[in-house]
Amino acid sequence: MKGEPDFFQNLQDELSDGRGWLDRSIVLAYAVAAGLCVVIFTLMSETAFEWFAHLHARSPWAVLIWTPALTAFIVWATRRFAPGAAGSGIPQVMTALDPHLPRDMRQRFVSIRLTVAKMLLGSMSLLAGLSAGREGPSVQVAAGVMHNARRWLRPGSGMNDHALLVAGGAAGIAAAFNAPLAGVVFAIEELSKKLESRNSGLIIAAIVLAGLVSISAFGNLSYFGSVAVTRLGWGALLPGLSVAIACGVLGGLFARLLAASAAGMPDRFSAFRKRYPVRFAAGCGLLIAIIGLVTDGATFGAGAEEVRHMLAGESDASRLYVLLKFVATWLTTWSGVPGGIFAPSLSIGAGVGHDMAQLVAGAQFQTLAPSLIAMGMAGFLAAATQAPLTSFIIVMEMIDGRPMVLSLMASAMIASLIARLISRPLYSTLSGLMMRPLREAQARAREAKETAPPPDGAS
Repeated sequence: MKGEPDFFQNLQDELSDGRGWLDRSIVLAYAVAAGLCVVIFTLMSETAFEWFAHLHARSPWAVLIWTPALTAFIVWATRRFAPGAAGSGIPQVMTALDPHLPRDMRQRFVSIRLTVAKMLLGSMSLLAGLSAGREGPSVQVAAGVMHNARRWLRPGSGMNDHALLVAGGAAGIAAAFNAPLAGVVFAIEELSKKLESRNSGLIIAAIVLAGLVSISAFGNLSYFGSVAVTRLGWGALLPGLSVAIACGVLGGLFARLLAASAAGMPDRFSAFRKRYPVRFAAGCGLLIAIIGLVTDGATFGAGAEEVRHMLAGESDASRLYVLLKFVATWLTTWSGVPGGIFAPSLSIGAGVGHDMAQLVAGAQFQTLAPSLIAMGMAGFLAAATQAPLTSFIIVMEMIDGRPMVLSLMASAMIASLIARLISRPLYSTLSGLMMRPLREAQARAREAKETAPPPDGAS
């Protein structure tokens, strides 16, 4: 039929494009390298926190010296050697994707150098016992690796800088959570908003390949194991709705607080932080150590172990856990160390669901608690990041919770809608703060050009 594709001609064209296949091979090889870097970063982070846990178990009061001292050193080293490695890493990748950012400035936000720095300093944040995660930093780690592939690709290659950064950032999520589907959705929802048809297949292949590297290293296991979820009746509607609303309010306040802290609030603490950042970091570390001692170590680290205890019904967390983990995570982020909020957000949301289950479930606590905890994780993460699709898919893949897909989706959507009434999207706000000095410099340059006197001899 006229107009139908010619299979053999198309196949011949594909096979004859040797340079195109070489470009694809380079991209996929870098995807493997990005996955390996995330795997190494995961092992470094887990080992670092194990060392901290050993120190805390042997000499609990030693953390009052260890945590503030190491926090101060991390902030000093970050500011001295790798300023672009501070914070989560997701805003840096979003800034690198900004079309208004000059191409020669991308190295300030994503590069092999920043990848190495993020891995070392991010691991040290967990060695200090700070309430930080490795998942957000993994986005910057993988994006830095993938962006380096550009030097080997031909100038006319479909995989431009934008496509490589999207593929790298999403590959970081896929490898960090052992969740390739979450990586694909994260690429669309947070990084790219859409995928170009000409290279979408290669981007998705790179994301999946990085995820497979992680699965090869750690096994095809969900992050929190398989959660046994019973059939939810109408009796679970009100508790589930309450969890989603509570997570929406708390997550919105959390995002607003983090954005305001990063921007610099008009108070003495922000002024002190600006003038003495290393001393301020030491003070934050001391407060985090005190909170950790009060909670018997529950608020130290990313919080994954505490979530596992909650899901297993073995947690003896205080009713103040949500508040104290909230404060510890805020202080960690405010201190300026490299570290993410994904995992701590999941633990805060799990605490909300756990508290609600204790309040309303009574004799049915063991039956209803896992569902409410999972809904809390999806709800708080969606509210904090305002990325509901990514959030519920991450939680679904982390708990092998496909039977809960509608409940998780509803919790994430409701919480995200409520959070939008309280705060602007966190990562785009932080990215805007990173772009602000550049915009101000461009505005000054334009103003100077307009007000400059005409050159001699000009009419």
